Amino acid sequence: MANYEKSLNFVKEHLDSGETIKSSVYGAYEGKLMGKDTAYNGVFIATEKRVVFFAKKLFGYELESFHYKNISSIEKSKGMLGHTITIHSSGNKAKMKWIQKGDIVQFTQLVNSNIQNTNQSNNVTQELMNDIPSQIKKLSELKDLGILTDEEFSSKKIELLSKM
Repeated sequence: MANYEKSLNFVKEHLDSGETIKSSVYGAYEGKLMGKDTAYNGVFIATEKRVVFFAKKLFGYELESFHYKNISSIEKSKGMLGHTITIHSSGNKAKMKWIQKGDIVQFTQLVNSNIQNTNQSNNVTQELMNDIPSQIKKLSELKDLGILTDEEFSSKKIELLSKM
């Protein structure tokens, strides 16, 4: 229903406070309507936190959100009728075809970059969580040497365990 610029304005109403559109593309989003395949004209937007599909309809809208931590990959292709972007997220697949407007290269690079940054952040968090038992062991050794009191050891142990 709405064109590219109107769709971008409508989707802003659904963003979190402080969340901004970093990149976008406009095309036909594949979906289901009453069990049948259909396509909605709308936008894929990339923000700091997620990718959002938004389409304004005559009586309402369609909105689907994909947080970067849940996106496993993004694909792009070009055929005779135009570009296609497919996002794979936690067992779901979101596909936009016949992309007419927006910077496809910038959009896919931004999404890929955010996926990688999220994965690296998750790896660091996992490494820190795996290190907690060894930190508790070191604290125990310090307690055994008389460097820490029982109360200091217990307090720090509880603090570390709460991070797991």
